[in-house]
Amino acid sequence: MDHALISIIIINYNTFELTSKCIQSILSIESNLPSEIILVDNHSTEADPDEFLKIFPGIILIKSPANIGFAKGNNLGIEKAKGAYILLLNSDTVLLNDAITIVKQFLDSHPNVAAASARLEYPDGAVQHNCQRFPSVSTKLFELLRLQKILGRKMSGKVLLGSFFGYDSIAYPDWIWGTFFMFRKERLDGLPGKKLADDFFMYGEDMQWCMEFKYLGFRCAFLPDAHVVHLMGGSGGEGGKMMRLNLNAFMKLYYPGWQRLFIRTLNFFLTGRYEY
Repeated sequence: MDHALISIIIINYNTFELTSKCIQSILSIESNLPSEIILVDNHSTEADPDEFLKIFPGIILIKSPANIGFAKGNNLGIEKAKGAYILLLNSDTVLLNDAITIVKQFLDSHPNVAAASARLEYPDGAVQHNCQRFPSVSTKLFELLRLQKILGRKMSGKVLLGSFFGYDSIAYPDWIWGTFFMFRKERLDGLPGKKLADDFFMYGEDMQWCMEFKYLGFRCAFLPDAHVVHLMGGSGGEGGKMMRLNLNAFMKLYYPGWQRLFIRTLNFFLTGRYEY
């Protein structure tokens, strides 16, 4: 679609049924925003990706010759995107309302926000904790000193976010999950190579994207009125080891050595794990 305003990019890797449900949920929402769906198939072997075109002839299909991962796959899709807005959407999601329009309108009225996300829910309606803080000395001390016991859940939620936050109000976290990650395409112009960082094959890339936007002077936002079901892990497994390795790599990229050591020490007293 030459006049697309929103480019929705979905990465498929051996999740034919999930991806089909995701696309169908987008098409079932009545919206006045002209959009295009760009499906990047990461060299799937489960099903012929051309089958998507038989079911959804209006989408744009990009077939990668190899599984290049989540971040690189999204950049591949962005290269073909015609929209002024980019939505990166996990293949294991289903839109429950017109979340795309809600987030787009928020971005229009908040030019200091680079990227925004929706309320992510499990199929039973339980909320997922997609508002996060970057690792920091202050938040680790806050938890270690048990200040959340003194200040109460509401204030602690504003400070710590994550599982402490109620997900019933607009928030400005340090980083948001890449599950539903929407931004103006022009924001890429200030990034290295004018593209999203793709150092990580999978997991942690969303944290890096938000850090790079922060360096440009922008914020990230969470919008509770945009509702999306996320079948957590449905498109890529848990990947706990990869998450830990990427977090360590992230810390080395953006934190001085003394700060990493301090945070790791505080984390050990908190969790018994000497990570970061």
